[in-house]
Order: sequence, then C-alpha cells, then structure tokens
Amino acid sequence: MSKGALTGLKVVDLSRVLGGPFCTQILGDHGAEVIKIEPPQGDETRTWGPPFNEDGLAAYFSGANRNKRSMALDIRDEKGKEILLKLLEDADILVENFKTGSLEKWGLGYEDVLSQKFPRLIHCRVTGFGADGPFGGFPGYDAVIQAWAGLISVNGSPESGQVRIGIPLVDLGTGMNAVIGILMALNERHGSGKGQSVEVSLYDTGIQLQHPHAPNTLMSGNAPRLTGNSHPNIAPYDLYETATTPVFLGIGNNGQFRKLCAALGKEEISSDPRFLDNSARLAHRDELNALIAEALSDKEGVAFATDLLKAGVPAGAAMSVPDALNHPHTKHRGMVLEKDGYSGTGIAVKMSRTPGSLQKLPPAFGANGRDILKELGYSENEIASLSEEGILWEQPKS
Repeated sequence: MSKGALTGLKVVDLSRVLGGPFCTQILGDHGAEVIKIEPPQGDETRTWGPPFNEDGLAAYFSGANRNKRSMALDIRDEKGKEILLKLLEDADILVENFKTGSLEKWGLGYEDVLSQKFPRLIHCRVTGFGADGPFGGFPGYDAVIQAWAGLISVNGSPESGQVRIGIPLVDLGTGMNAVIGILMALNERHGSGKGQSVEVSLYDTGIQLQHPHAPNTLMSGNAPRLTGNSHPNIAPYDLYETATTPVFLGIGNNGQFRKLCAALGKEEISSDPRFLDNSARLAHRDELNALIAEALSDKEGVAFATDLLKAGVPAGAAMSVPDALNHPHTKHRGMVLEKDGYSGTGIAVKMSRTPGSLQKLPPAFGANGRDILKELGYSENEIASLSEEGILWEQPKS
C-alpha cells in the first residue's frame, strides 16, 4: 500500500457530528494520522440509527470516521487537558467544533494558549454561524443553515413548496472547505514556519453554495422562483419521464441541443425559431418540454441516457441509491470501499503516485485510548488511575 499524500501529518480531532469529522476523514484517507478525541458520552452520531452493524456501529458515524483512532477524554478536567496538550506537542493540525468560547473557557484558547505553546499548530474551528456578527456563536445544524442561507427557498416546485435538500450538503461542503483551509495554511507554513487559525462556518458555506441563485439575484434584484427540476438559466434542463427510469437532460449549448434532437429523431425541433438558442428555449420552455416529453415517452431510461452520453449529450438516468452504488462505473472508479465487513463511499480525489486508501475501520468508542496513552509515555498504573478517575473513558457515559 503506497503512502498517502498527507503521510507524516498528525491531526488531533476534537470534532463531532459531520462537518469536522468529514474533514478529518478526508485527511485520514490521504495518510494523515488522525486521533479522534471524543467526550465521555461519545460522538452523538454513534447513536444516530438504525441502521447499525452487528457491533452496534451506526452507519451515520461509520460514514465519516474511518482512518482514525479513538480515545475518549474529559478535557475539561486538568488531567484530561494535560493529555490533550501532550498530544498537541507534535501535532500539525487541531480540528474542533465546540461552541464558540468553549476552548477559551477551559484554558485552551488558540490565541492565548495553543498558539503560544505550539506556534506551528494549525487550528481549524468549524462553527455554525461564525464567532462574530449578529448570529455569532449560535449553534448550527445543516438543515437550520439551509433555511437561514436560503437554500430551502430555492429547492422544490410550486406544487411541493420549499423542500430541504435531501443530503447534508452544508455540513459536507463545510468539511471540504475545512480541508481546503487546512491545506492552504500548511502551504503557507512552509514559508513562514508558523501555524494559524482557520475558521469555517456552516452559514458562510451555505451562502457560498447559492450558485447561480445568488449571482442571479445580485445582478437582477429578483428573488428566485421555485422551478422544480428545471434550471433558472438553461433549457432544456429538467427531469423527464420515460417508459421506465426518468432521465435528466442538462443541455448547455446549441451543439448539444442539436445532438439531442437527432437522437430523439426530431431534427426539426432544433431548427424551430422558438428553440434556436438558449434564450429562445427559455422563453418557450413549456412548449419545448412538451415536445421532449412526448419523444421520450417510449424510451427505456437507463439505456437511452447511456446512448445520449455516448453521443455527447449530457444525460442522466435517475438512479436509486442502491442502483447508483452498484453501477459498473461506480465500481470501476472505486467509489465503494469494502474491508472486513465495512462498506463506505470511496475516495473522490485520485492521486497518481500517492493515492488515498482505507487503512483503519471506523473505531469503536475509546478503542485506542490505552495505546495512545502508552505512546505518550503513560504507565499501566497511570492509565488505570485515569480510567478510575473518569478522565479516560472506554464505555460511553450514560
């Protein structure tokens, strides 16, 4: 197994739920040593099920916590704080998503303590709304931010009304932003020799993801309307019924539109004055959709979408999640990882010389605490005392 691109980096992960853990999983996938420090009650996503596997591991937790070791500590206690500081002595990165001010309250603030003790440390804080501003310090969850950032307002149809986006897009996007910020800080450290604090918030990410609706609004002054599966700027760009699986067409230029019409056996549509360019097609969207829907009504969705791709037409059969995971292209791209009973989505960033890999399965609660403490120089008796005193936890606090 080749070493990943981030081999040699040590990450102390104090984060829970999704944004922070998704960030540190990506770092771990690419070779970083990730030590997940959980509170005595554990990361709450350990209980977010069913489904659970035969060992009681929740799928939700499993999906964001591979390639890590787990230790459960009460870092509010002086002895727990001492262990954390020992871990940070040779760490490169600290990731946390505590409520703003928590580390400072515990005597572990970045500016006053951590940056002084560990000047090369990169501190990444994942927050709901950021540390300052009218909502500064407020807690945030994905769907709550979808609402405040206007994402729910642009998702859905006039018939359905506003609908939450069906994946935690804001959490996942914030985790990716955290990875980007950490890597930028690492690059800067090569020159300066200094770490810095990186803040990413769910709110900022939610606003950032508002494309093209935010640019449209900023230019036109108009609020977006619910358009269902269609696009506010492009036509045809919609989901169409077939005889079997629905097909999404994403036609971005006139050449693709002509190829679509040819594949449908309706070349005359492409020369119709109502549909000559994108602006005209937008103005006559309803008429165009009716013609396309009629032409697709007898098609087998998956086969026809595949044929359209081969012809250079952006098209997608609307697969179910099981069908997508089992698709031959998903398997070819290695986008499902399996090992010793574990299954998870694959590693999206492909490196030619130093590919990411699955090295460690998602850890059980506190599974590696004793080993980590031994590596820090603690004796068996000291470890036993820490367990007895409620500093080290090996079963979740009820």
